Amino acid sequence: MKINNSIGCTVDECRFHAKKESFCSLDHINVVKHEKSARNQEATDCGSFKLEG
Repeated sequence: MKINNSIGCTVDECRFHAKKESFCSLDHINVVKHEKSARNQEATDCGSFKLEG
């Protein structure tokens, strides 16, 4: 698995997590908002997440 040192990640339940290091293995991620207007961190998520398994 390749590691993208430009995308940090601590969500090791994701299939794209680099496992041995706190990085993502994707070339890019899609950040999405789940409110009409994102005004804080809690209003956004990584839309590229896929459950490991």
